[in-house]
Amino acid sequence: MAVTVALVLCLGAVLVSPGAGAQLSQNTQALDGRGNNQNNPDWGRAGTQYTRIAPARYADGKGQPVAGPNTRLVSNRIFNDVNQNIFSENGISQWGFVWGQFLDHTFGLRDEAGTVANIPFNPADPLESFTNTLGNIPFTRSGVAPGTGVTNPRQQINTVSSYIDAWAVYGGTDQRLDFLREGSQDGNPNNNGARLFLPNNYLPRRDARGNPAGAPTMAVDGRLLGTPNAARVAGDVRANENIALTATHTLFAREHNRIVNGLPIILSQDTKFAIARRVVIGTQQWITYTEFLPTLGINLPAYQGYKTNVNANLGNEFATVGYRAHSMIHGELEIEADGDRYDQATLDAIEAQGVEVGPGEEAGEVAFVVPLNVAFFNPQLVQQLQLGPLLQGIGSEREYRNDEQIDNQLRSVLFQVPVSGNPECLDGPTLPECFRGVLDLGAIDIERGRDHGMPTYNQLRAALGLPAKNSFTAITGEASENFPFFDPELTRGNEINDPDSLDFVQLKDRNGVVLTPGTEEADEQTVVGVRRTTTAARLKAIYGSVNNLDAFTGMVAEQHIAGTEFGETQRALWTRQFQALRDGDRFFFGNDPTLTNIRIVYGFDFRHNLGDVIALNTDLKRADLEDNVFLAPLD
Repeated sequence: MAVTVALVLCLGAVLVSPGAGAQLSQNTQALDGRGNNQNNPDWGRAGTQYTRIAPARYADGKGQPVAGPNTRLVSNRIFNDVNQNIFSENGISQWGFVWGQFLDHTFGLRDEAGTVANIPFNPADPLESFTNTLGNIPFTRSGVAPGTGVTNPRQQINTVSSYIDAWAVYGGTDQRLDFLREGSQDGNPNNNGARLFLPNNYLPRRDARGNPAGAPTMAVDGRLLGTPNAARVAGDVRANENIALTATHTLFAREHNRIVNGLPIILSQDTKFAIARRVVIGTQQWITYTEFLPTLGINLPAYQGYKTNVNANLGNEFATVGYRAHSMIHGELEIEADGDRYDQATLDAIEAQGVEVGPGEEAGEVAFVVPLNVAFFNPQLVQQLQLGPLLQGIGSEREYRNDEQIDNQLRSVLFQVPVSGNPECLDGPTLPECFRGVLDLGAIDIERGRDHGMPTYNQLRAALGLPAKNSFTAITGEASENFPFFDPELTRGNEINDPDSLDFVQLKDRNGVVLTPGTEEADEQTVVGVRRTTTAARLKAIYGSVNNLDAFTGMVAEQHIAGTEFGETQRALWTRQFQALRDGDRFFFGNDPTLTNIRIVYGFDFRHNLGDVIALNTDLKRADLEDNVFLAPLD
């Protein structure tokens, strides 16, 4: 008992309250990232500039975006998947993009308080299939970092901490954490309980404490615009963007409480909170570096310990180009569960929202197919579907291939509310019938690059130490960058504006078996698709020269390195950034003896994979999940 008490006292001295305003000491991990690097306490702190590896590229050298082809025009010709699913060739599950977004919402959020610069929309474009009564695609430039953009190049601010520090769970201010922790709501989390506030074991609504005006800000859009107080509150403002993300936030809030519940009552509430937070941070890092990155094909050099000269600040090129893997995002979520989990009223309520409800593959099971537009800003659906089945469903099917194609749920109707109540037009070829506005994430990805002064594709490669590409086929790995000399389906001389140019003429599954377009097998098994025209030919027709290519467009069009989800440029960006996030973090799990002390004294080990965390915090058994949930079950 004396040994335990001594260790408790030692840990109590180390694990003080981590509030952003608390006095910093060698072993205190601040909410907002400050002081992580003791020689440079602002490195990685929320509210600091993104770093750059290449000079900012603006038309006037200061802040005017460079000109280029209309980004919706590019999207219609390069990113348009014409409703053909193409899946990860390596069998990565939807946890690939869900965990990627959870991480993104941990270490990056640009200052959004910029000026409006909407993207022109051309309804007469022969490749346009959507109606847009707005007349443009909404776009707002990022805010300008103070002291930049007037006599020197414009820079941008990362409003969250750059570290992998579970910001998405705890937030970066005492005020937000005060709401998130059980107990009083007076702006000071240090007099609150150790547990996170989870009514019915789910994230709290903004009105859960009775006064939504006093709740932290949460981003709302789409279905939540009419009921903003129904938004769930979490560490990051974006937690309601889709149900998979909301579910992941819920999972790690539960994990925090699981740890707190197992700690000795002798400990103060603050010490229990700090121990649980430290373990959750370590677990988020462990999953990222031992499961997520290796499974996707990012293999870092062996860890050599913390380096005080490594700045972990998020890079502008990584945040604006490299980490925008939106092609991975599947257009729907599929869930199967025991039917006796749900009463008929709940099933009816789920179906009324546009979810397809039907019998599962096994007797007594119910299956749900949730179109992505129904999953956007619809947090109530998490509790209706239940956390276990939803998290299991994320790992049950492959994500889309990380390439230039982006599903229309993102490429055309992102966060839009359907104008038709017909659930049969919420996905697939009938999608344009449901919507009257266009919000194109692919077009925005290119536009954001111009807004942030991103280098061209070849300039970015040079900054990464990669050789320039001198042809479009060198990027895509295709045989030709010219349109077919003769094809009766194409308009000779105007192929780039011919809708038939996007036709898929051959589809294959992961075993190389040719599939018939339009069949169920083609919809569910395709990993390789060949179009009537090559991506290289369409890029050449739009950009003319490789040296004119937007960095994002070139990156996503690259041929993959075998066994990975990435082309050469994107893999280099990820490798560089995640190595800096590891080596420049004083609290990285490989450099943190406190985690070992916690394991020895209290038995809580941060070294859990994602499947373990799911099983520990839901009613699922570990055997119900894949050993590595980032890999979908084989067919």
